[in-house]
Amino acid sequence: MNSKLNRWAAECLGTFILVFAGTGAVIIDDVHAHSITHVGVALTFGLVVLAMIYGLGDVSGAHLNPAVTLGFAGAGRFAWADVPGYVLSQIAGAFAASGLLHALFPVHENLGATLPAGSEIQSFTLEVVLTFILMLVILGVSTGAKEKGITAGVAVGAVIALEALFAGPVSGASMNPARSLSPAVVSGHWEHLWIYLAAPVLGALAAVPACGLVRGPDCCRAQRV
Repeated sequence: MNSKLNRWAAECLGTFILVFAGTGAVIIDDVHAHSITHVGVALTFGLVVLAMIYGLGDVSGAHLNPAVTLGFAGAGRFAWADVPGYVLSQIAGAFAASGLLHALFPVHENLGATLPAGSEIQSFTLEVVLTFILMLVILGVSTGAKEKGITAGVAVGAVIALEALFAGPVSGASMNPARSLSPAVVSGHWEHLWIYLAAPVLGALAAVPACGLVRGPDCCRAQRV
């Protein structure tokens, strides 16, 4: 059994790697004449989540996302008392990554922050739906509150890459409050941050009753990890 410190460290480190690789790809794509391309950025986010599920899923479940942690808690698969430790660990890892990227690329304007290309309501709606889809898939392939195994890694990574591919140019396809919070704060671009804090949480929580509708009301009750 992993201790709370082990799980917090895994969430902190995993979120650090996610934000460092994902937003780092955005920054490097900007700095080096779009050499990575939008497709490359989307695949980077999907692949880094896949890798973290395989590498850390057996320790903490590799949530790497406050919205996912809240979704698991809402589904009864994760204790509400453990939510603050996970969320704080995820935020700490994200800020460490954005701080390092700022040191490496001090002239970059927004450090890969998620910003709406159109209206705020358009991006808000997209982020709710995108996170709903992501959480619905996670609930379907995870065991309790742990995303672990070949099915979970491939499915979750693929959904993140897919959603980033088609929605990234409009809303940024964040689906993750920690991923959006740290570059916004470190770069000073707070303008639209509320979208990326509120929408993913709403989307993740909305996926819980939808999962019950599809799989039955008892689908989560005996799966707490």
